[in-house]
Amino acid sequence: MAGALSFCLAFQYFLLTFFHYLSIAANANYNIQSLGAKSDGKTDCTKAFLSAWTSACASTQPATIYVPPGRYLLGAATFAGKSCKNTAITIQIDGTLVAPSDFNVIGNSGNWIKFESVTGVSVIGGTLDAQGANLWACKNSGKSCPTGATTLAFYNSNNIIMNGLSSINSQKFNILVDGCHNAKLVGIKVSAPGNSPNTDGIHVEKSTGVTIMNSQIVTGDDCVSIGPGTSNLWIETIACGPGHGISIGSLGWDLQEPGVQNVTVKSATFTGTENGVRVKTWARPSNGFVKNILFQHLVMVNVQNPIIIDQNYCPDDHNCPNQVSGVKISDVTYQDIHGSSATETAVKFDCSKGNPCSDITLEDVKLTYKNEPAHSSCINAIGKSSGSVEPNSCLSL
Repeated sequence: MAGALSFCLAFQYFLLTFFHYLSIAANANYNIQSLGAKSDGKTDCTKAFLSAWTSACASTQPATIYVPPGRYLLGAATFAGKSCKNTAITIQIDGTLVAPSDFNVIGNSGNWIKFESVTGVSVIGGTLDAQGANLWACKNSGKSCPTGATTLAFYNSNNIIMNGLSSINSQKFNILVDGCHNAKLVGIKVSAPGNSPNTDGIHVEKSTGVTIMNSQIVTGDDCVSIGPGTSNLWIETIACGPGHGISIGSLGWDLQEPGVQNVTVKSATFTGTENGVRVKTWARPSNGFVKNILFQHLVMVNVQNPIIIDQNYCPDDHNCPNQVSGVKISDVTYQDIHGSSATETAVKFDCSKGNPCSDITLEDVKLTYKNEPAHSSCINAIGKSSGSVEPNSCLSL
């Protein structure tokens, strides 16, 4: 009996192994060099990438698009998924994709690399170099310049993975997740100078079930920005700085706007950033909302505004609406947040007089300014504190 059982188990293992390797052998593989791509960083490889995508989409088996080591010049490219038969496409990048050096070539295209309505796409490894420095210089000089292209964008897509991907020198946003469900971003590295304009590291909006983990973001704008219609977002183990911190918003520009809810930010470190964790809304009518937010286990190192809610958001104080924010903010918890503030006011809640912030909780918070307890400021903010809280809570009960 024991011998028969052992034989059955061994045979089952053989079958599992056989079918596993059979499935690997059945996978379709497309090497972009075989499709004409040159790794010299000068030859336009856009047609080769689009050809690989077309073939992968037509395959009914899982497919891999392989980018070998080297530099590959890629123009603005859209990878559309509506007609895809395939729901398991892996893009394995061992090289670097390079945008055209002339920022005008893709600067008004909206996106450099765009995925639209895809399912089951994984982007693994590699570096995306958008060569944005000349565009930043143009913008910072006050000249008339293109808006700039987002480096990598996923729209209206499902079951997305980005793992071990680096984005450098983005013209505008580095990574955009818009209208997506179930996206996992792990081991992302973003690098841009602190004075590079509008280079948000990762922007998420109108999406559900997004996870961002184990990532390092150095940029000139928000490390992670969270737009309207985002829910069930999990952000963990992020190193942010320089940059503008992790921000919910800006929200409330439109009267009819979906809210933000069920967001967790935990185990993040902010170094030399303009903000730590921020909620920002325009002072104008809106039916938007922010609720069920947890900021937990955070470290602040010389951060200008470690904890901030700003419902009178108006960058550069230019053409400010100067109305009352309609966005309702509630059930926001700050738990186990420690470190140093670069300004005297480490906790600032500037909430709407028409819709005061409610159910704000401070728990085990210790923020110092020049090795002394920092200050807090509250306007129209209702909540409670527990445990040790420094600076002293100014929340209304």
